[in-house]
Amino acid sequence: MGFHSSGLAAILLASGVLANGQPPTRTSERAVFFSGEVALADGSPLPQPVLIQRICKGSNQGETWTDAKGDFSFKISVGGSDPSDAGAQAATPNTDLSRPIGNSTYYSNPVTTALRDCEVQAVLTGYWSDRVNIALKNTLDDTRIGRIILHPVTKEQALTVSATSLAAPSSAKKSYDKAMSAIREQHWEAAVTDLKKAVAAYPQFAEAWFQLGLASQSRNDLQGAGAAWKEAVKCDPKFVKPYEGLVSLAERQQNWQDEAKYSHDWIQLDPEDFPAAYLYNAVANARMNNVDQAEASARQAYRLDKDGRIPRISYVLGLLLMQKKDYTEAATCLRRYLELAPNAKDADAVRQELSRLEGR
Repeated sequence: MGFHSSGLAAILLASGVLANGQPPTRTSERAVFFSGEVALADGSPLPQPVLIQRICKGSNQGETWTDAKGDFSFKISVGGSDPSDAGAQAATPNTDLSRPIGNSTYYSNPVTTALRDCEVQAVLTGYWSDRVNIALKNTLDDTRIGRIILHPVTKEQALTVSATSLAAPSSAKKSYDKAMSAIREQHWEAAVTDLKKAVAAYPQFAEAWFQLGLASQSRNDLQGAGAAWKEAVKCDPKFVKPYEGLVSLAERQQNWQDEAKYSHDWIQLDPEDFPAAYLYNAVANARMNNVDQAEASARQAYRLDKDGRIPRISYVLGLLLMQKKDYTEAATCLRRYLELAPNAKDADAVRQELSRLEGR
């Protein structure tokens, strides 16, 4: 095995070992060239040029765009560019790492140190991207990123991300990031404080309002949680997460009208991907004696929950069918509930009821 001379020369040039046949200059040693391609998961052509982003310590920076075939390349350097490298500069963008993204500091090789926590992703509306780590041990490492795959975003995935987050100013994002660190450590007081700073800096920050609701709920401040989730809905009516919070809160407070309302709104956002929304709606309507609506919602939940991820759906539908004296189908639902949740707290009581139904 051996290297083709042209391939070896390209690697040495990219790493600064060669520079037009001359010994490397100090600045050329501080540059790295990356290349790769972007493709759609189904193999179809890209509909338009795709932005390539570098993410370092949570901060994003656009590096370049793909060409018509999906190929891309870009240069990352520290301390300015090499004057002898004018051709490469014209062909590829040049990012100066003397102003690194985030709070990167470096002590030895500036490029490899600054890229230690960096990844690359592609950005195209309606798709989510694989991420590729571009950390290097040294500048002789292979800098071919390879193929980045773009996957279509389902409606369910799209609804769990608020579009308002993209417009959040840096001050709001900084407070939000601090709050998320506090939440991971279960420091609820600190999280609430920083989330309030985030929404004060950017009142339309729906994701921050949602997280403020969760943090408030963890402090047993149910009124604060409900208020925060309602603000999130106002900021982004298509953001699904706060609806789930409001529905579960309404059930906890036995506020059946609110549970019916918010579960209905949740269903309207996406009628096919959230069986839990139908379950809440069935419970609320059953509590308000809207039996037909309750059954209809429970049946929709049962239809959508093909994998049985929410055993309670079978239980609720079984109870509603018992009320209608449809004992055969009710028994089928209760059996499924016990299959899905054999160790549930009420499993023994359900077994007794099922035995009674089967003995009729």
